[in-house]
Amino acid sequence: MSTLKNGTWIVVADGEKALFLRNATDGEDPHLEVIRKEEQDNPKDGDQGTDRPGRVAQSSNAGGSAYQETDWHDLAKDRFAADLADILYKQAHKGKFDSLVLVASPQVLGELRNQMHKEVSDKVVGEISKTLTNHPLGEIESIVKAELAA
Repeated sequence: MSTLKNGTWIVVADGEKALFLRNATDGEDPHLEVIRKEEQDNPKDGDQGTDRPGRVAQSSNAGGSAYQETDWHDLAKDRFAADLADILYKQAHKGKFDSLVLVASPQVLGELRNQMHKEVSDKVVGEISKTLTNHPLGEIESIVKAELAA
């Protein structure tokens, strides 16, 4: 039995955008339709954090040390994964999908797994550890079909 049955949702995400697709056919010849897009404005870290690192004086000697500056870009990516997990939970709770395939980079997949509610994770039938958000829909169909055929 194919993992990619009719009605399966495929979420193609990176740390800044997500494409929600639904398979309108079967796993043999998938036809993915866009049902939703989510995007977050996430400038590179240098454009977000403009302060110098904070400093702390040490009481035992005359030296000081710097705090590591927050990586705002990575923080926004983690927040996006949490938002995405929340969207998926709401849609699963409404009965919008019975099966789900996640397509994302290893980092985003890991963060999604950490954030996902059990109601969503129980519906995951496949994961593809690749960043495909900037690929055309036809290429995404081919890659998803090839990855899930194994």
